Amino acid sequence: MAGRYVAYVGSYTYLGNSKGITIFDVEPERDTLVRRCEVEVNNSSYLILSRDQKHLYSIADEGVVTFEVQPDGNLKKIATTGIRGMRGCYLSLDKANRFLLVAGSHDGKVTVMKIGPDGVVSGIADGVFHEGLGSVAERGFKPHVTCACFTPDEKYICAVDAGIDQIKVYSIRPKSGHLRLCYIIRCELDSGPRHMVFSEDGQFAYVMSELLNEVTVYSYEDKGDAPEFVLLQQVSTLGKKASDRSAATSLFLSPDQKHVFCTNAGDNSVAMFDRNAVTGHLRQRFVLPVSGAYPKDCGLFADGETLYSVNHTGDSITCFHIDYEKGIMVMRNRPAHVDEPNKAVLLKLPEA
Repeated sequence: MAGRYVAYVGSYTYLGNSKGITIFDVEPERDTLVRRCEVEVNNSSYLILSRDQKHLYSIADEGVVTFEVQPDGNLKKIATTGIRGMRGCYLSLDKANRFLLVAGSHDGKVTVMKIGPDGVVSGIADGVFHEGLGSVAERGFKPHVTCACFTPDEKYICAVDAGIDQIKVYSIRPKSGHLRLCYIIRCELDSGPRHMVFSEDGQFAYVMSELLNEVTVYSYEDKGDAPEFVLLQQVSTLGKKASDRSAATSLFLSPDQKHVFCTNAGDNSVAMFDRNAVTGHLRQRFVLPVSGAYPKDCGLFADGETLYSVNHTGDSITCFHIDYEKGIMVMRNRPAHVDEPNKAVLLKLPEA
């Protein structure tokens, strides 16, 4: 992990002392985060870097905030763009950095935002409110779009709805960004699908179910006018001695595509799966504690061997060295403190 890195951590601001985004300097030799400064933004529930790493986009109460990344890693606020809806919970980008997707859990909306050549979010291309009722009164009485992402070929957008247990798939016009519903994945009743990721080869999709604590594997194929998803496998994200009250919270594939990681709140653990690149199937290797409460986000440092867990109610970020051969994790140093963290992203700084 040679070079200099910074970490951007988004937090809620309505309860704790956080100003919104905390910037940390990453010390690779010790796998530690050293607090540098904070940047004000209301309730930064999700962050994402632009494809060229020159801009950072953050969800805020007002919509989406565009920051320009400075050479030293500091942030300069450029613009705030409204989404004509309630605060979002998830962001994703197309490969050309022309469209930004915003998922809205509070109002059940998926919004397509336009990004200008200067990297600034410039307005709304399209937006769709989901309709329908779930079966669990406490959670599923209305739609909750918790994730919106492109298929690898970028012909479609998948809007994961934990409230109505569906993934609605829209075709997207490449120039205008307009959406058209063309397919629906009907997930298991009361499963609460929350996140969805695709393998880089475009053959497989992985869906994390919050309420069942499962990862569901689908094959993916474009049939021309509509996609086709075929269910292949369902695997638990929990170990044999898991907490009775747990919810799956985050999901990602390792950069080498050999592993899938998933965090569990309540159980306060992370599961690692070995991934078969040919079949797409997963095999659970371990489920281990993250030494923090409510791991809401998780990721890997650039070395691929250091895992960080963003512990929302634990007000901390914990780091672990992964021994892939033995299937274990070892905690590295003390946790970094940050109030109510939601999401972290890492950036490699240019050489001095």
